[in-house]
Amino acid sequence: MTNLDYALVQESGPELDDTTSWRSDFERVRPLPRISVHAFFETEGVANTMERCSQDRRMAKVNLRINSGGVSAAANMFAGSPTPNLLILETRADGQTLIEELGELAAVCDPDTRVVIVGHVNDVALYRELMRNGVSEYIVAPVSMADVIGVMSAIFVDPDAAPLGRSIAFVGAKGGIGSSTIAHNCAWSISNLFSSEVILADLDLAFGTANLNFDTDPTQGIAEAINSPDRLDEVFLDRLLAKCSEHLSMLAAPSMLDRTYDFSAEAFLPILDIMQRNAPVSVLDVPHVWNEWTKKVLCAADEIVITATPDLANLRNTKNLFDTLRKLRPNDHAPFLILNQVGMAKRPEIAPDVFCDPLQVEPLAIIPFDAALFGEAANSGLMIAESSAKSPTAEAISQIAHVVTGRAEVKKRRKQGLSSLIGLLSRK
Repeated sequence: MTNLDYALVQESGPELDDTTSWRSDFERVRPLPRISVHAFFETEGVANTMERCSQDRRMAKVNLRINSGGVSAAANMFAGSPTPNLLILETRADGQTLIEELGELAAVCDPDTRVVIVGHVNDVALYRELMRNGVSEYIVAPVSMADVIGVMSAIFVDPDAAPLGRSIAFVGAKGGIGSSTIAHNCAWSISNLFSSEVILADLDLAFGTANLNFDTDPTQGIAEAINSPDRLDEVFLDRLLAKCSEHLSMLAAPSMLDRTYDFSAEAFLPILDIMQRNAPVSVLDVPHVWNEWTKKVLCAADEIVITATPDLANLRNTKNLFDTLRKLRPNDHAPFLILNQVGMAKRPEIAPDVFCDPLQVEPLAIIPFDAALFGEAANSGLMIAESSAKSPTAEAISQIAHVVTGRAEVKKRRKQGLSSLIGLLSRK
């Protein structure tokens, strides 16, 4: 059975939006290119689905307009104006009426405009007739967001192109809590454990530490990529990358204060795109700042890992990040959480279960405080697994590498006396 035939028989099937299998398949859909789309709806269900599509990160480059009405409304609107790259048209008309309305639309439709019909008639004969008349796809209502974006991806994303790599963004709930160290160790572990090509991008141009942690001093890196967007291609990227190990390359930060680093909201997105086309995994070391470009980078990443230490300020910041990112990425799972520096002597701490309760997540890893282990590795320019391969921290980083690349799931911990700190946060 083809995908198109499947669309014709799914009307009585279950809603897919809330299932694990749907998310697993949908998260592999590649971002759509810069196209213009007009959607015309006749029912609130399709209108709501299109609204949800407009908020999805895979649609970030798509110019989507949602209009009331069916095929006739589209024909009237475009009688005196150019048609977009794609028309998505809902109709409750019978087959004969629909064919007649499409004839009127064809008279005003540009030759390169693609048309997708959302119908309410489950009829294979009608589907085949529409295909003969040049319709790109026919799907039967009710439709899910996966149906709509999946159809658009099938039309506009080249199936023979090399697949986009997975991007993983690491960010700290506060500064100085070890997010960068974990990001660098995770990038190294992914490349070493799975023999997979990884690009690590240090986005903290002023104070980045990737070059120190890998004991390298490249003359070029992320700054040149940002400052030369017109030159940015696979060849230029390859010149800027510093080799850290057999399968790990790095876009290093200059880590100098000879200038300020103020960027536009879209500044890093071209770099992210080209990294994803050139490596199966891209690890982004995002600094602890909140502005337009960091928000854009976090929205564009496939996975987000938030590192926090177990105190009240970190809990407040982590909850703010979780709440904001859930709104910005409503169709992605929640960020992963790493609790770092747990068990520091003489420091009052929030228990991990209590910390995670208001966030409604299981921690991806709980890394114990070990100043000697991290200090020795940093001073030697080594990763934790190189310095102490059998340590609990090395095991934790290995687990992080497996989960963020989709090779394992977060292990559930036994909860002991969970109690929410929301009241305490509000009093603070």
